Parts: sequence; structure tokens; C-alpha cells
Amino acid sequence: MRVEVLYVQDCPYHPAAVKRLRDVLSAEGVQAEIHEVAVTDAITAEKYRFRGSPTIRINGRDIAGESQEPESFALACRLYPGAKEIGLPPAEMIQRAVREARRGEQA
Repeated sequence: MRVEVLYVQDCPYHPAAVKRLRDVLSAEGVQAEIHEVAVTDAITAEKYRFRGSPTIRINGRDIAGESQEPESFALACRLYPGAKEIGLPPAEMIQRAVREARRGEQA
């Protein structure tokens, strides 16, 4: 399983997002290296289709799903739908993405 966290420098939510991700992976019994990718400029943001910091991807898929809105990529903070804490995805969102990735790997 490939796990990535994309972030901008000095993002206050990045460390907490990585911790939450580690906690979910551990609870799910998944041993995977977390690749942290610093997004430093607009070209990199577009290359990675960066939706804001932090962005978590599992097997290349954004844990929040693909947006139906016109694509725009920026060096900015990210808000997650249904999140109780600003800038952090809910643990349930990460858990769902991990389980979907596992099902996909087994198929």
C-alpha cells in the first residue's frame, strides 16, 4: 500500500495529520511507509494535483475522494468535509480509504 501525505512548509496541521494517519494504519493492522511530500511551488502543486495541506493519498487516491468541481491547485490549507477539527481529516475518512485500498489490492 502506498501512503502519501502532501503538505506545504509550516502547515500547522501536517504533524497532527501524520499522527492520525499512523494511528489509523496501526489500528487497521497495516504496515506501510508514509511518504511525506513537501509541495513548494505552483508547478509542483499542479503536478501532484494538490488540493491543499495536508492531503493524504492511499494508492494514489485522495482520501476525501475526487472533486467534481473544476480543478484548481494551490499552496494553501485544506478543509475536509465533516471534519470536527479544522485542517484535519476525520479518522473515519482515513479508515474508509484504507479499507477500500485493501479491498482493491485483494481483487
